[in-house]
Amino acid sequence: MKRIALFLITNLAVVLVLGIVLNVVFSLTGMDSRSIGGLLTLAIVFGFGGSFISLAMSKWIAKRSTGAVVIKTPANETESWLVNTVKAQAQKSGIDCPEIAIYDAQDINAFATGMNKNKALVAVSSGLLTSMTRDEAEAVLAHEISHIASGDMVTLALIQGVVNTFVIFIARVIGGFIDNFISSNDEESSGHGFSYFIIVFVLEMIFGVLASTIVMYYSRKREFSADSGAASLVGKEKMIAALQRLQKGSEPQLAGSLMAFGISGKRSGGLFMSHPPLEDRIKALQASR
Repeated sequence: MKRIALFLITNLAVVLVLGIVLNVVFSLTGMDSRSIGGLLTLAIVFGFGGSFISLAMSKWIAKRSTGAVVIKTPANETESWLVNTVKAQAQKSGIDCPEIAIYDAQDINAFATGMNKNKALVAVSSGLLTSMTRDEAEAVLAHEISHIASGDMVTLALIQGVVNTFVIFIARVIGGFIDNFISSNDEESSGHGFSYFIIVFVLEMIFGVLASTIVMYYSRKREFSADSGAASLVGKEKMIAALQRLQKGSEPQLAGSLMAFGISGKRSGGLFMSHPPLEDRIKALQASR
């Protein structure tokens, strides 16, 4: 769950900053922000730009937000097992071995992130290593490797890019109508007034939060796929056991865009849930062949 939440928050922040830059571009160049064609073109550039900037920063932000320490040389038997397990799963999945890290947290969780499936990061909480059996932990790692091998982060970035484009575009179209309605004739003839930029900023925040439900919907769907991929790597029973163990564990503490790519996500929140209920994921695996 942690990887999605962090990605979404980072993306929203980047888009808001780029939105301000976009306003400055219009002001300095004298471009007409009411030109639909020009506005849409810039919305696409800034929308996808914001999404892929967030993706490019994802590993750096993940490490620093969680305090994850990358294992360079295993310091004990547990770290050796962790490194060897991830290496074996990555090889079986046809991808390069990702960076492997541990972060200090009591909740049972793990996440994967990265801009490229061959240059990714897999991080596990210290709570997972102490609370799960090796078979359960192996299944969790396989779940994260499946996310990486499927290119879920890149697909997420593309979806977020489309969402960003519409947020930027629609916020400015609606902002223009509102500004024209409340502005004087002089302000309208010389361009948008200062109120326009404030309106657009507020609308981008509102639409950005609402649009995140689309990303969360995609995230929930991909969880079933990652569970299935993990079952193929380590066996269905191990994955079911891992999910059942998560049901008994404490609420996950991953925040930000990392939420969507953790093994366990937000368990309530309706449209804003990054993960489907654990019981639904268990039932799906039990029903699979």
